[in-house]
Amino acid sequence: MTDKAADAPEDTFLPGGRVRHRKPRRNGTGTGLRRALVLAVAVPVASAALAGPSAFAAQKGAGTTAKAPDPGTGDQQMAKNLETRVLDPRLGSNVSGVVLNADTNTAVWSHNASTALMPASNAKLATATTALTVLGPQHRFTTKVVYGHGTLTLVGGGDRTLSTADLAELAKTAIAGLEAAGRTTVRVAVDDSLFPAPTLATGWNDGYYPDTVAPVRALVVDGHGVQDTSIDAGQVFAKHLTEGGVEVTGEVTRGTARSTDVPVARHRSAPLSGIVRTMLKRSDNDIAETLLRMTALGSGRPATFEGGTETVRRVLSRVYGVSLGNFELYDGSGLSRSDRIPATTLAQILELLTRPRYAQTLGSVRDGLPVSGEAGSTLGPEYGRFDDVYSTCAVGKVHAKTGTLTGAIALSGLTQGKDGKWKVFSFVENGATAAPDSIKDAMDGLAATVNGCYA
Repeated sequence: MTDKAADAPEDTFLPGGRVRHRKPRRNGTGTGLRRALVLAVAVPVASAALAGPSAFAAQKGAGTTAKAPDPGTGDQQMAKNLETRVLDPRLGSNVSGVVLNADTNTAVWSHNASTALMPASNAKLATATTALTVLGPQHRFTTKVVYGHGTLTLVGGGDRTLSTADLAELAKTAIAGLEAAGRTTVRVAVDDSLFPAPTLATGWNDGYYPDTVAPVRALVVDGHGVQDTSIDAGQVFAKHLTEGGVEVTGEVTRGTARSTDVPVARHRSAPLSGIVRTMLKRSDNDIAETLLRMTALGSGRPATFEGGTETVRRVLSRVYGVSLGNFELYDGSGLSRSDRIPATTLAQILELLTRPRYAQTLGSVRDGLPVSGEAGSTLGPEYGRFDDVYSTCAVGKVHAKTGTLTGAIALSGLTQGKDGKWKVFSFVENGATAAPDSIKDAMDGLAATVNGCYA
């Protein structure tokens, strides 16, 4: 699939620094696909309009101006500092960036902001936003066990958080049913037909499998990075059956559950909101790719890379009015080296998080952004982030999504400036030759500059 930039105009910066967002289409007729998408997203977006103030705005000092300096002066100094610091040799010559004042919806600084670069894992911001909009933050994924013709079939439902403990509970329930029926022997099969057979995305290579990302299937246990996650999950399930006194004959096979099979047990995942938080904190590629497929299904499209990325485009542009000029997306995780997203588009996605009407739907994107210095996240000290003389002042003050590929590093997020107003920023570089840790230090310094602590 080739994503067409003509679907939405490129972002335009108006006099005074204002940002022109493309307005979502609200009326008119369209295809059945479009109607299905509208129906899928209507409830989450409508409920978001009733949400209370953003948690960002509720934090101490947010929205207050009594003791804040003149925002124009503060923004001007910050922009002046960024203009110098974005030229840091560590960042190379192919770098883009933008800073928005979320309170006034103005662009206070930009540098090649419409240039589309490899976003790396910053692409997960688009995936998360779309999944929450189409499926809703309370959506849960269901894994089932059915019985027929002497076979227990484990049916995958796209739950990338399914655990060994969950399978043990499913096995326990299945064992009770078998005992009640007087059966002590059974075959085990897995049904992962919810997704088509795995393929490589445009811009992927098979060297990614299975450590960087596993082949995308509808069934997996404990996030195992193996070639066939479905058979692997079936084997874990069979092991628990055996330990419970049931004889499992033969090898675990792949099959398709029949409509006449008897439901035996089911497991429902945690709400999507929690799964999105986990995905963003850890930058989990496998969760991202599974969500892309489930989102495609939720919008009435095939569970493929193409179906998912087309849904992303439609939700961002038609529901939220995000500009997609020069936007190219081929996967859900940002692993594709063919992905291209301008900094201005990433900033517009993040700016949605500052709007109260979207808090209920998109709040878990906001909550899932790693926080500078937060252990266990990709901005934690174990990754060497915000730990040099210029950026340590911003520990605990920056909420941002990281992105790292060979030849591409990105940092996009939010921070509260000295004027008490939330600033949305996005910085992306491609092709810098400095050591990755040095590039990240330079980017952390840019974020600290936006915060104002690195004056």
